[in-house]
Amino acid sequence: MEAKNPNKKVIAVLPAYNAAKTVEKTVNDISREWVDEIILVDDASRDNTVEIAKKLGLKTFVHPKNRGYGGNQKTCYKEALAAGADIAVMVHPDHQYDPKLVPELLKPILAGEADAVFGSRMMFPKNALAGGMPYWKFLANIFLTFIENLFLGLSLTEYHSGFRAYGRQVLEAVPLEKNSDDFVFDTEIIAQIKVAGLKIKEVPIATRYFSEASQIGLLKSIKYGLSVLSVMKKYIFFRLGIKKYEQFKINQN
Repeated sequence: MEAKNPNKKVIAVLPAYNAAKTVEKTVNDISREWVDEIILVDDASRDNTVEIAKKLGLKTFVHPKNRGYGGNQKTCYKEALAAGADIAVMVHPDHQYDPKLVPELLKPILAGEADAVFGSRMMFPKNALAGGMPYWKFLANIFLTFIENLFLGLSLTEYHSGFRAYGRQVLEAVPLEKNSDDFVFDTEIIAQIKVAGLKIKEVPIATRYFSEASQIGLLKSIKYGLSVLSVMKKYIFFRLGIKKYEQFKINQN
């Protein structure tokens, strides 16, 4: 079996919320040939996610109050950096994304081909529908991705996947604490990576929708879409010099 560079420390971070039914399966599917350590951050779950995580031997952090998906990620990356991660790979513990594909996300960073790698469900759009993505989400994904590419000058096939790997350089360069605690965090960090001049690569992943997989409904999706458009507006204002945003102030190392 191919394995990672032994000189690079890889930490998988699991942003967890009510993931008791799926966290063990997720952890079992993460290859220890590629991942040195697993950190789980629990966002005030109402089930026994924390107890299961500790039984699995995971380094576990618990938010006393629910902070949201973005807030969870902030803690994930903070603790990964503190633990010496050269690469942090986010794996949702609801098992919606296949943890067995973690090596595919790591390879481009390890090879120096990218600073961040995203798993994309939309590189082969027919597969996204075959995997159970609701048609309205499929169309919204395509529309928002088109708008985001237009504003950011990128050519990504998807901005909305939560299966991602970031090199340490990304996590140290961008001011994550200035981002939202909500789902739009995932779009904000892409805009920050663009401002920082760092490189993103995508790899294809399967789409898996099932009852235990977390997903947001129509109303929250509309709110999310409007938040994405707000980020694009702020990015353009920043680029045109109309307004400065602390969110886009890149840390120089």
